[in-house]
Amino acid sequence: MMQAMFLSFSGYSVHSGISKKKLAQIKGLKECGCQVVNCHYTVDTTNGHRLWMTDDQILFDLGKGIIAKIRKRIDYNPISRYVKKEQISFVYMRSEHNANPFLIHFVRKLKTLDVKVVMEIPTFPYDQEYITFKKRCSLFIDRLFRKNLAKQLNAIITFSNYKQIFGQRTIQISNGIDFSTIQRKQNNHKKGELHLIGVAEIHYWHGFDRIVAGIRDYYSGKTDGPIVYFHIVGEFSGEREREEIAPLINKNQLGDFVILHGPLYGEELDRLFDHSDIGIGSLARHRNSITYIKTLKNREYAARGIPFIYSEIDEDFEGKTYILKVPADNSPVDVHQLIDFYDSVPDTPEEIRNSVKHLSWKNQMKNVLNSI
Repeated sequence: MMQAMFLSFSGYSVHSGISKKKLAQIKGLKECGCQVVNCHYTVDTTNGHRLWMTDDQILFDLGKGIIAKIRKRIDYNPISRYVKKEQISFVYMRSEHNANPFLIHFVRKLKTLDVKVVMEIPTFPYDQEYITFKKRCSLFIDRLFRKNLAKQLNAIITFSNYKQIFGQRTIQISNGIDFSTIQRKQNNHKKGELHLIGVAEIHYWHGFDRIVAGIRDYYSGKTDGPIVYFHIVGEFSGEREREEIAPLINKNQLGDFVILHGPLYGEELDRLFDHSDIGIGSLARHRNSITYIKTLKNREYAARGIPFIYSEIDEDFEGKTYILKVPADNSPVDVHQLIDFYDSVPDTPEEIRNSVKHLSWKNQMKNVLNSI
C-alpha cells in the first residue's frame, strides 16, 4: 500500500467548497488504495497558535504572532521529518502561489528521500487574479521562484489543457465529483416560472452581473414569457464584485427576481436546487484570460442533474445536450435564449448525473497515480 501525504498550506472549514474538494481528493486517493495523511496548516481559534497538523493531530506548534507567521513560510522541517519517519513515498501538494527558496529546499529534501512530489495549480494562469497593488506585491515572490520550484517537482497537476506549466510537464485531470455528498435534484419545475441558480464564492470572473443585466433587459421589454428568477448563493469575494451586482439590482428594481441568499448548505441548498431549472457556471473567465478550464461548479451542476450554462471551453461538456454556451464577452445574457434552451433539453436529471459518473475523484486520482 502506497504511503501518501496530501499537503495544503491552509486549513479546513465546514462550509468551504475548497475544503470539501480537498477532502474529496483525499477520499479518492484512499479509494485508489493509498494510505493518506492529511497534512495542513491551521490557526487554533482558542489561543491563536499556528499549527501544522497531520489529520487531527498536532504535528508542530509554530507559536503565535509575527514570528509564527514567518515560520509558516520558511520552516518545513517538521513535515520532512514526518515524511521520512513514516516512509511516505508520494506527496500531493496544493499550490497557494507560495513558491519561495524554503519551499524549493523542502521539495529537494523530499526528492533525496525518493519521494514523488506533484503540485496542483487549481487555476492557470493566475496572475490576472491579483488585481490590486497590494495583491500584486504578494505575488512578487512567487513569480521570482515558481519556475525553479516547478523544476524540482515530478509533475504539475492542472485542470487546463496546458501540457507544460513553468517548464514542468503537467498531468491533465478534471475536477472530480464526490457523488456521496451531492444529491440529485427532484424534478420540481413550476409552470410559468424559470429559476436560475448560481452557487459560488462570487468573483468577477463568474460574470453573474451578465445574468442580472439580462434579466433587466428581459423585464424592460414586453414579454408574455415565464417569470424568471436568479438565485445567487454565496458570499461576495470583495467589494468590486458587490458593486458589479448589487447596484444593478437596486437601480432596476429587480429585488423580487434576483435573490441574494448568501451561503446555503445541506438540506437548505438541496431544496433550492430541487426548485431550480438552470445552473449558472462561469460566464466571464475571459476577464482573467482563461479559455480552457474544467471547473468544479460545472461538475457539481451535472451531478445535481441540472442543465447549465458557461462561457469557457470545458472539454468534458462541449456538445452535451444539457449545456448552453454563451459568448465569452461582457454582453448581457439573452434570457429568451435561456428559456428556449430549457424547453429543448431532452435529458432527465438522472440521465445528466449518470453522464458524469466517470468524473469521480477516484478516477481522477487514479490518473495522477498512473502518471507518476
